[in-house]
Amino acid sequence: MPLHKDNKLFEFLILEGAQAGLSWETILNKRENYRAAFDGFDARRVAGYDRRKMAQLLRNPGIVRNRLKIASAVQNARALLRVQEEFGSFDRYVWQFVNGHPKVNLRNARNPVPARTAESDAMSKDLKKRGFNFVGSTICYAFMQAKGMVDDHIVQCFRHGKGAESLR
Repeated sequence: MPLHKDNKLFEFLILEGAQAGLSWETILNKRENYRAAFDGFDARRVAGYDRRKMAQLLRNPGIVRNRLKIASAVQNARALLRVQEEFGSFDRYVWQFVNGHPKVNLRNARNPVPARTAESDAMSKDLKKRGFNFVGSTICYAFMQAKGMVDDHIVQCFRHGKGAESLR
């Protein structure tokens, strides 16, 4: 379903980056721990994390204790605040990559879901240019799917096309 709340978009961007190289089950099992550790994904608070706070996070067994991924979350919070200033919201910024509306793909068992698309390539490139990290094209495409920007449900699925309907 399409999502338009900046703090939720930030949450999923951080979780997608944390998931890189790991299973989604690992991250889903740690999701509540991430929310607590990262102050409910309040970008302003996360942007203010210093070395001491990041060292504390590295000792937190409830999250993935990877120095680069933790530093990336802080860096991404700072970049997100800059994007909010420029575009008014992170929501407005990310949704531009699908022209403001969910892209409903026509997938079936013989038409597999790609790992990336031209849209996710463009998002990745622009996010990196703006100082974001852990935002490769595959991560961006998974983010776009999770946030309802892209509907890759197969056409026979009861969820196919429902995200676009929720905007009417």
